[in-house]
Amino acid sequence: MIAGKMLHLARGYHTSPGRFTQRCSKLIDSIIRVDHAGELGANQIYRGQMAILGHTKSGKTIQHMWEQEKAHKEEFDRLINKYRARPTALLPFWNLAGFALGAGTALLGEKAAMACTVAVESVIVEHYNDQLRKLMDDPTFTDKELLDTIQRFRDEEQEHHDTGIEHGAEQAPFYRALTDVIKFGCRTAIKIAEKV
Repeated sequence: MIAGKMLHLARGYHTSPGRFTQRCSKLIDSIIRVDHAGELGANQIYRGQMAILGHTKSGKTIQHMWEQEKAHKEEFDRLINKYRARPTALLPFWNLAGFALGAGTALLGEKAAMACTVAVESVIVEHYNDQLRKLMDDPTFTDKELLDTIQRFRDEEQEHHDTGIEHGAEQAPFYRALTDVIKFGCRTAIKIAEKV
């Protein structure tokens, strides 16, 4: 019985050399997991787009957005360790799916690649806004650094969305159908990554 209580207590803490750190809440665990997975997926989307369009006039724009996504991924790599959050078990899938989405839309042309960016980023901005509301409504949440990080990344994702519009995303063939399918896929991926 005593061993059972000690095991229960130990599950809530992680050890580091010389100290105990309390494990993050379920909300933070879920937020960090899904955002880490999302930034990995975004990196792969831009990697796929660059593989096809890196030599075109859109290449420089895509490269700029990709550089920002790389910084986002690096920050969530750091945060997943800081909070000792569990990464999604589906990272290999997100790697492949992100690249396939990026390369696939790029094969349809520069405007289709930008339509992909618009669709993904519109879902991500909405998702980050939902997370910010949840964190601000949580009276136990006190980490201003995480809040600032999510706000900054949300603003950069909005810039990517706007860049896609400016570069002709809405002129892509079957824009509405293409973006609706991508948005559905993104929302589904978010729901899965929150849990798995």
